[in-house]
Amino acid sequence: MKMRARSIYLFTLLSISTIILLFVSCSRNQQSSQAGSARLQVRLTDSPFPDAKEVWVDVRQIEVIYSDGSHPIVLNGAHPGMYNLLDFTNGRDTLLADATISPGTISQIRLILGDNNYIITRAGNQLALTTPSGQESGLKVQVHQSVSGGILYRLVLDFDAGRSILKAGNSGKYLLKPVLRILSLEPSGGDIQGVVEPDTFSTVIYAIQGADTITSTLSGVPGGQYLFKDLPAGNYTLSYQPSDTSFMPVAIPASSTLGQITTVDTVFLHK
Repeated sequence: MKMRARSIYLFTLLSISTIILLFVSCSRNQQSSQAGSARLQVRLTDSPFPDAKEVWVDVRQIEVIYSDGSHPIVLNGAHPGMYNLLDFTNGRDTLLADATISPGTISQIRLILGDNNYIITRAGNQLALTTPSGQESGLKVQVHQSVSGGILYRLVLDFDAGRSILKAGNSGKYLLKPVLRILSLEPSGGDIQGVVEPDTFSTVIYAIQGADTITSTLSGVPGGQYLFKDLPAGNYTLSYQPSDTSFMPVAIPASSTLGQITTVDTVFLHK
């Protein structure tokens, strides 16, 4: 009986150990996968359309097609909904998705629309936009550009309302035949990281260009580590303002390089 109890105990202990090892292994693989991923932001802008007060499109999802022939990938971090294209003219845009994707060569971006598309005329009338058949597969935009892990890319889509909306003869109806193009797809900046000592209290670090404070972050307690993500490439002054006011502020120069992580020397604060 004692031998049976001991065998059950050893079997249970071995099972628990195996589960723990599997969990640790999966966690490490997931962290490794995240570290090697790229980040893609898809933004929407528009060209002016003088014949309507509003142009509403029903965005359902965004897909990425890789050149390796794999199936379409639906972007996570997407923001489906109704968008008035005329809100995004004259250089304005809106964020459609902020997603983590695998490195590789992107062949296409697909914008999947729903059926609730319409315009508001100058007279205030709402007119449905009829979409052509075959649009179920999505609006395809050719990309053919590689993305690398650990870098944030911004893709700006121009949904040209002026060329996308066609009047159907004398019927009074309008057709939506979307014309999209990519204005840009490029890395958006670099990272700057470092350490502040002492690390027994937090320090606010400001990234400054000229007279403008671009962004700020807080050092960790303990450890003193800090990280600026996706800073536009250029030269900065990093200003360190310790929460313990018995220590003096410090300012040092630093640079952000496109697509790279810059590690600055450890900053030592003094009283």
